[in-house]
Amino acid sequence: MDKPLRVWVVDDDQSVRWVLEKALRQADMDTRSFERGELLLEALESDEPDVLITDVRMPGMDGLTLLDRLSRQSPDLPVIVVTAHSDLENAVAAYQGGAFEYLPKPFDVDEAVELVEKAARHSGYAVSDKPGRGDGIPSLIGQAPAMQEVFRSIGRLARSSMTVLITGESGTGKELVARALHQHSPRAKKPFVALNTSAIAAELLESELFGHERGAFTGAESRRIGRFEQADGGTLFLDEIGDMSPALQTRLLRVLAESEFYRVGGQTSITVDVRVIAATNQDLAKAVSEGRFREDLYHRLNVMRINTPPLRQRREDIPLLFNHYLADAGQELGAPAKSVNSEAMDMLQSYAWPGNVRQLVNATRRLTVTAPGGVITALDVPEDLGGTANARGAQEEWTQSLGHWAEKALAHHPRKPLVESALPEFEKTLIRIALNKAKGHRQEAARLLGWGRNTLTRKIRALDLD
Repeated sequence: MDKPLRVWVVDDDQSVRWVLEKALRQADMDTRSFERGELLLEALESDEPDVLITDVRMPGMDGLTLLDRLSRQSPDLPVIVVTAHSDLENAVAAYQGGAFEYLPKPFDVDEAVELVEKAARHSGYAVSDKPGRGDGIPSLIGQAPAMQEVFRSIGRLARSSMTVLITGESGTGKELVARALHQHSPRAKKPFVALNTSAIAAELLESELFGHERGAFTGAESRRIGRFEQADGGTLFLDEIGDMSPALQTRLLRVLAESEFYRVGGQTSITVDVRVIAATNQDLAKAVSEGRFREDLYHRLNVMRINTPPLRQRREDIPLLFNHYLADAGQELGAPAKSVNSEAMDMLQSYAWPGNVRQLVNATRRLTVTAPGGVITALDVPEDLGGTANARGAQEEWTQSLGHWAEKALAHHPRKPLVESALPEFEKTLIRIALNKAKGHRQEAARLLGWGRNTLTRKIRALDLD
C-alpha cells in the first residue's frame, strides 16, 4: 500500500478499543477510535476511513442502527461488526444491515487484522440492498468458531434462494439450519415443508414428493397433493437425501432443472417455484464415485454447502446448550429448571456425545426427571453420559471404610476421641489431592479446598506436609 490503511473503531469498551488500536498500528495501519456511534457520524461529515469496525451493543446508537445510517451515508464503506453476543440473530442482522463481516468476541487479534485487510481489498464494492430482519431460531445457538461459521453462512445467504446442501452427522441440527435459511430468506412468509426421505418406504416416496391422481395405484382413492406443491413459493427441506433411490434421483433432477413435474398417474405437468435445501449425513462425493448417487444431481444440490459441526468439535458450547435445554425441559415437565455444578459439567463436556445435540436435549429431560435435587451433581450423571462408573458406589465405599475404621479405633483405643485421630489424616489426604490437582499452586489448591491461602499454609505447617 502507498499510504497506510485507515481503520476507525467504534466501541464503548475502552479495553477493546485499546487492543484493536495496538494490533492495527503494529500492522502499520492508521487508527482512530470513538466510544459512541454519534461521534463517528460527526467525524464522517469531514473524513472517511478505508474500513470501519463497530460494536453491536453500545449506549445511545447501537451498532445495527449505525449500520443502517452508514448504508445511506457511506454505502461503499466496508464495516466489520464485532459483538460479544454472537448468536444467529445478530449474525444475520449484521449481514442484512450491510456488514462486510462480523467477528465474535473474544476474538484473535491476528484474525481481526486479517479481516480488516480482507475488507480493504473489497472496499471498491458497494453494499447490497438489505432485507428486513426475520425471526430468530432460539434453539440454534453456539459460541464455538465452527458454529460462528454456520451463522456466517446463513447470513451470507439471507438474500438468496439458492439451493443449499447441509452436511453433518445425525443430531447436529441440520433441520434447524434449514429453517433458519428459510426464515431469513425472501421466502420467509411462504411454506417451509420438511421431509425425511429415509423415513418413508421407497415405493411411497414418489407419491409423497409429487402427489398422485385418483386411481393411480391400488388404494389411491382420491387425488393427493405432494410436498413439492405444498412448498410452492417456499422451501422444501429434503433430509437424508443420500438414501433416495436412483429412479427418484432422476425425477428430482428434472424438477430442479425445469421446475415442473407430473403427479403419479397424472397427464398434466405442474409448475412450481420451490427452493430445495437438502441434507445428508453421508459423503455424497464418495456415493457418486461408487455409483450410488447421480453426479449431475449432486452438483445441482451442492450449489452452496453448510457443514453442521458435531458436538465434540464445539465442546465449549455444551454448558450453553445444556442450560438452555434444561430450562426447556423444566418448562415442558412443569418443574423448576435445574442447574449443573462444575464437576458434573466437566463430565458432560468430556463426553463424546455420539448423538450430538439431539442426544444432549434428551439428556436434559432425563436428568430433570432423575436428579433428586435442584442441582445436578457428578453423582447424578449416568455412566452412559460420561459419569464415572460406580460413582455412587465409590462414595458409599469410602464412608463404609471410614465406619469400619471408627469401629476398630474405638475397640482398640476407647478413650481417644475419634475426631482427634481422624481429622489430621482426613485433612492430609484432601490437601495432597488438592495440591496434586492444582499442580502445586497453593492459591488454587486453597480454592479447591474451600479455604483461604493462609489457612492452607498454616495447615501444611501444622500437619508437617512441607
